[in-house]
Amino acid sequence: MSLADGDHELTTRPAPVSILKPGQEEAVWRLIAQNPQRHCFAAARLASGGLRSDLLGGQIWGAGDPARLESAMLVGANMVPIQATAAAISGFADFAVRQGRRCSSIVGSAAEVIRLWQHLEPWWGPARDVRPDQPFLVATAPARVSPDLRVRRARTAEMEPVFSACVEMFTEEVGVSPLIAGGEAGYRRKIAEMIKAGRSFVRFEGNTPIFKAELGAVSAHACQVQGVWVHPDYRGQGLASAAMTQVVELAKTHAPMVTLYVNAYNERALAAYRQAGFVRTDRFATVLF
Repeated sequence: MSLADGDHELTTRPAPVSILKPGQEEAVWRLIAQNPQRHCFAAARLASGGLRSDLLGGQIWGAGDPARLESAMLVGANMVPIQATAAAISGFADFAVRQGRRCSSIVGSAAEVIRLWQHLEPWWGPARDVRPDQPFLVATAPARVSPDLRVRRARTAEMEPVFSACVEMFTEEVGVSPLIAGGEAGYRRKIAEMIKAGRSFVRFEGNTPIFKAELGAVSAHACQVQGVWVHPDYRGQGLASAAMTQVVELAKTHAPMVTLYVNAYNERALAAYRQAGFVRTDRFATVLF
């Protein structure tokens, strides 16, 4: 029985879905190329591991003819639709229910994520949090403030204070600590890898980080800023605008386009990003479990 049965709003006939295998990467790249900024995360994962599940850290599902995909979806710790049509979303949902939930979030284009969640909620709900309105921003406008040159790449020797700031930011933003359920080793490894790759940006006052941000994904065409955080004692002082202007300059050494997404209700952050030259181009949504 299809997930759409009995629901007049979700009656699209499901597209056939399959787990893509090595050798089918080109079909996924064609989908990503339709919007490389939006699909930066999926592109970064595909570039690092191809369609080998052990390197990808999950799977990519395809909808429609595998030789000429209609849509795709990255499925791992995050479930990320890639150019997902209504028929593909219906098919992905059916397939996901049979597979069982393994992801901790669904994230991507708001129209796709919201529709997918409408299908999945009766089986996977309730979610811990649903964030339906997250402006997706790209740094394409001139910055209105000068960069804060005290923001720089984090150093390996600064791992402990940077790690502590990352834990504080994650807990504040997501609502749970990344260290629960034995997660410390994996999270610590992730932060260490970003520092080593030059993708962790910080400003210190003495021995205390007062600003930090990371590049959560880097592809050939775009990179995605995540984890933007200002120390509570320094908030409301306009620090973030100049800091983010510098982050954009540093990030452009990794990829030509710099992107991020943020909750629409975070007006202070949105104002800072506008000052740093970010322009809204899309809308994301996130479902957290």
